[in-house]
Amino acid sequence: MSQTQSTYDIVCFSHLRWNFVYQRPQHLMSRAAQRHRVVFVEEPIFFCASESMPIPHLETYRDGGVHVAIPHLPEGLSEDRVGSLIRRLVKDFLEELGVRDFAMWLYSPMFLPYLRGLEPKAVVYDCMDELANFRFAPPVLREREQQLFRWADAVFTGGRSLYEAKRLHHPNCHCFPSSVEVAHFAQARRPLPEPRDLAPLGRPRVGFYGVIDERMDTELLEAVARRLPGCEFVMVGPFAKVDPAEMPQLANLHFLGMKSYAELPYYLAHWDVAILPFALNDSTRFISPTKTPEYLAAGKPVVSTPIQDVVKPYGEKDLVYIADNATGFAEAIRRALLEDQTKRQRQADAFLAAMSWDYTWAKMEQLIEEALERKQLASLPKANHVPTPAGLARAAETLLSPHSGETLLSPRSGEARVARKP
Repeated sequence: MSQTQSTYDIVCFSHLRWNFVYQRPQHLMSRAAQRHRVVFVEEPIFFCASESMPIPHLETYRDGGVHVAIPHLPEGLSEDRVGSLIRRLVKDFLEELGVRDFAMWLYSPMFLPYLRGLEPKAVVYDCMDELANFRFAPPVLREREQQLFRWADAVFTGGRSLYEAKRLHHPNCHCFPSSVEVAHFAQARRPLPEPRDLAPLGRPRVGFYGVIDERMDTELLEAVARRLPGCEFVMVGPFAKVDPAEMPQLANLHFLGMKSYAELPYYLAHWDVAILPFALNDSTRFISPTKTPEYLAAGKPVVSTPIQDVVKPYGEKDLVYIADNATGFAEAIRRALLEDQTKRQRQADAFLAAMSWDYTWAKMEQLIEEALERKQLASLPKANHVPTPAGLARAAETLLSPHSGETLLSPRSGEARVARKP
């Protein structure tokens, strides 16, 4: 490991909160924290001036090796004022931690106004979704993404279709589809205790977990549940940007709320079929559902609507049943319940054997280090003569080398929170 490799930290700005659904940012930053100090900055939380802490402050806590920072600001501020306060709070926290040489990792272009004055060694844009297509997306998001493309040293995308959409905007763009912790979800293949809120429900059970938002095809879900009255449909996950009261109300359709990442195998163990009932709209055009390989790792047959990154590769390899309407979706569930899944599961296991979040992070880290190396070479004084191979070798001794090792990690519980004021 070179000296440069061992000394840079990572400051991540994420629109997803650390203690929300455990997904791509948590998987990657937990792994990054094994070799780098990681600061994970969330979007601000706004409070009324009459509340008990009426001044801007930064709430911080540690979860394993990750420092989580949440700005708390008063309501009604201009964007410029919000940006200046967040910069001040974050810079003070980085100075307190002694963070100086760092790579900046962004999950949303909307953080750009907050970042003036920060001096990262490299900038990474991990584009996990087409956020501009989501409900309530700010109109300025697309413009800021173009600005971020001009600033970033590397761009990663969360799936193949998103890669095809973004690769023409940046010369160093790489596709990293959703991966999986196979061992974690393979627990569902063993006898596990049945969750208390699942136990009263009959069989067969058809399950989904994840955020329930505008990407969910609730009309399809209701129609399929009506066509299969003998099945219990179990929906696990928090609601976001949709009214729970507007969800279908059926005797065989159950919304059980958010569960932790650690609990998911216990639910999967007692389902018979797992589903991806996503709508086909702008918000799902580029999604690469993390739950697809997770369902397969749990040993469950999977039925999905024709989401592009599910059809390719999972549908084309006959690992997932694909259906584009309620009749076909209900029939696919019937087939999944009746057919022998031995061959399909064997093929799925072979496919998943080449996937892991450990491998994904190792490749990402290598690309970051290559970007750092290019920037360091570009900053070297230009000589009046062509350098010799020996001279280049000596210079390279101080630069970065790829890291390809893998370690199997598990999420760890958070520690106590501390509120910090400027």
